[in-house]
Amino acid sequence: MRKSREPGRITLADIAKQSGFSISTVSIVLNEAPLARYVAADTKLLIKETSKRLGYRPDAFARSLRSRRSLTIGIMVFDITDPFCTLILKGIQNTLQSTDYLPILMDAHNVPMQFERYLAMMLERSPEALIIIANWLSTDIAMLGTLERERIPMMMIGRKMEIGSMSSVMVDNEAGGYAAMKHLVQLGHRDIAIIRGPGLLESSRKRYEGMMRYAKEAKLSRQPRLTFDLPDGSFPSSGFHEGYRLTKELVARGERFSAVAAFDDLTAFGVMRALRDEGVPVPLACSVIGFDGVPSSAFASPGLTTVQQPMEDMGRIAAEQILRGIGARGNQEKQSADHSLLVPNVVVRESTAKLDSSLHPRKNKKTI
Repeated sequence: MRKSREPGRITLADIAKQSGFSISTVSIVLNEAPLARYVAADTKLLIKETSKRLGYRPDAFARSLRSRRSLTIGIMVFDITDPFCTLILKGIQNTLQSTDYLPILMDAHNVPMQFERYLAMMLERSPEALIIIANWLSTDIAMLGTLERERIPMMMIGRKMEIGSMSSVMVDNEAGGYAAMKHLVQLGHRDIAIIRGPGLLESSRKRYEGMMRYAKEAKLSRQPRLTFDLPDGSFPSSGFHEGYRLTKELVARGERFSAVAAFDDLTAFGVMRALRDEGVPVPLACSVIGFDGVPSSAFASPGLTTVQQPMEDMGRIAAEQILRGIGARGNQEKQSADHSLLVPNVVVRESTAKLDSSLHPRKNKKTI
């Protein structure tokens, strides 16, 4: 009775034995070596079919030792629970899944020092590239200069950083703020409360500039009493609590407003919760618009009108640019930064509606 083969890893020798070709020929074909172009098409097909039938899996570690390449791409996020990251990561993953590159995800848990620690650990493992998903806490990290010196391709999503050849992809925040204000004003709203992001964030400044640009075109004046900032040093999930607190303050002070434009969707959720708790129906008595277009905005009650960032496209573009950078580095070509600015769009849902003037009578129609 023939003794059955003990279970174990399928090797090139197993494939050579089953296919009838030499180990060197099998290795050339499966590793897609330059000499593979001299191997007959039928031979390639038979070797690949045999390897698939036997369940062969390449030894990535051994391959990386031979090629002196790690075949890994580091992906740094400051807070993986931030819904802003979800679709971006999906876009990255969908782009990389057909390649040989393994994405390594690291979450800094909103702690800048943890970001630096993970970055140092990653550098020890010789990544081929780095993608950073920026959020409220991301700052200029001196350690990124090390990657620049080693010509490691880098990409920042959500923010532009002037670090040599570091590329970026982000939304046009000014255009988004402009679109948000235009949507509310065209619905008849003039008393519009604005909750900006932390003052240190360029995205917050740009969104507000866009809002004020449209307000000027519509001949509306700025109302400081209805303009607020989220505190510096806060993090994404705190936007909900701050949006709730600031809206409660507005109502308690007896301020007159018929709409709220929030810095992001999480802040807008806090606004809607506060309005509900105060007995102010949305959108009948107050319209609310957010920014980002996180998946949960469609499931809120009422559904949240939002300025949607093309987040999955941002992830895809970042991954494609990184792959081009890796190719350029391998060919000893000079890398140059590429900065993509994407256009957002307003997704209208149930949280905004035309102003009911009977609920919000005005004495002075020249100001918001």
